[in-house]
Parts: sequence; structure tokens; C-alpha cells
Amino acid sequence: MKIWLNGGLQDLDTARVSVFDHGLTVGDGIFETVKSVEGRTFALTRHLDRLARSARGLGLPEPDLDEVRAACAAVIDANPMPLGRLRITYTGGLSPLGSDRGDQGQTLVVALGDADRRPDTTAVITVPWTRNERGALTGLKTTSYAENVVALARAHEQGASEALFANTVGQLCEGTGSNVFVVLDGEIHTPPVASGCLAGITRALAVDWTGARETDLPLDVLDRADEVFLTSTLRDVQAVRRIDGRELPGTPGPVTAKAMRIFDERAADDLDP
Repeated sequence: MKIWLNGGLQDLDTARVSVFDHGLTVGDGIFETVKSVEGRTFALTRHLDRLARSARGLGLPEPDLDEVRAACAAVIDANPMPLGRLRITYTGGLSPLGSDRGDQGQTLVVALGDADRRPDTTAVITVPWTRNERGALTGLKTTSYAENVVALARAHEQGASEALFANTVGQLCEGTGSNVFVVLDGEIHTPPVASGCLAGITRALAVDWTGARETDLPLDVLDRADEVFLTSTLRDVQAVRRIDGRELPGTPGPVTAKAMRIFDERAADDLDP
């Protein structure tokens, strides 16, 4: 296995990042997860645009996107696989202990791992913790992911693959690594970015391709929605068959099934939409 670290490919067993890297000590970093299919990335331009936005929002120097593209291509070429999870990580780099950043440059890592195609349906839970729609990191895809780790572990304990959050005012927000859509009277709705959710790449494509509406939704909409589905880089569009103790019969429902079909068709037609 080869990974890209600060300028070139290295063997996984010998690649090293300092224990004083700010991404490790205080979570000062950003990342993107990109799907690769038979050696070709999907929606890479959108992912790199968001990587740059996250860097600006965190106050990091913007990464050299040409270098990141080259790193992605080199890693994919060095590690052929049918379906992969390409992870781009960019941190504050070597820094003193504490919150102050150092001045020795940033760390860029690009790695690739095997992935399996997701099942068409899944189970989710809701959790009592909230997303802060007014926080300093809201809308940024940062490596400060501990809240998601805790919530996802609870989901797995309850036989689910994802945990859904409300925001601080009780509105439906997002999952630990996904966006959520609901179907009400045949119409598709998803929380707006102002709810505090991440502006997901797959979310944006699903909105464009299905005509979904961005709507402020109370968390209890999950108790009455006709259909629910998730979107993310590796889920694409995935139907939800169970929310907490509520079973949704006939999953995927007709609206979700159509959304799944549209997404698959449009994504196959354009790998960098």
C-alpha cells in the first residue's frame, strides 16, 4: 500500500507524521472523502472546492489543489481496486503543544482504502446530542470528529449504521457522515445548510437532480415522513428502513427508489459533475 505524504508516495509501513502535528494534538485539520471506481474519482472538483473552503474557514493556508489532484492520481494508480475510499487530509502541521499553530508548513496526506458497495437500505437512530448551527466549525469538514465517533458507536450498539442529530433549536440537521432527506406527500425535503449541516457533495447533486426542497424541519418529522433516505460519498442515495423503533414498510419507497435510480444514471454519465 502506497500513500502520499508531503510531496510524494511512501510505503504505508514507513510513512510517519510527527506526534506534534496539530491535526493529532488538537484536531486542527480538514479532510475530504472521495469515491474511486475502477481507478476513477467521482466529483473530485467539488470535493477540492470544499477542501479549499474548509481551509479558509479554519484559517489554514489554502492547499495547492494541483498538488492534491496529482497526489490523488498517484495514490489511485499505485493502489488499484474496484471501489475505494480516497481520503485527503490536510492539517496545521508541526506545531507547539496547545492551540497556537506552528510556522513549519502544513501536512498533506492522501490515502486509499477498499470499500464495499452499500446495501440499498439501512437503519438509523436519533441521538440526544445536538449540532451547533452557530459554531466556529459549522459547515466545515474538519478532523475534529469525536462527536461523530461517539454517536456512531451508539448507532452500532443499536444495530444501525448511522445516527441523526437535531440542531440547538430542535430542527433536523444531519447524520454523523451523511445528509438526510424526507419524503412528505410525494415531495422530497432536506434541511438547509443554515440548519448547521455539512454542505454535502452528494447532497447537492441529489437536490439538483431530484428537485428536492431545502426546508426547515422539526426532528419529529422522522416520526411521520413517508420515506427517508441518506446521502453521502459512499452511500450515494440509501433508503432508511428503520428509525429508532419505527419501521418504514416497503423500503425503498417509490420516491426514494426513483431518486436512487436518477442518481446512479446521472453519476454514470458524468464522473465530475
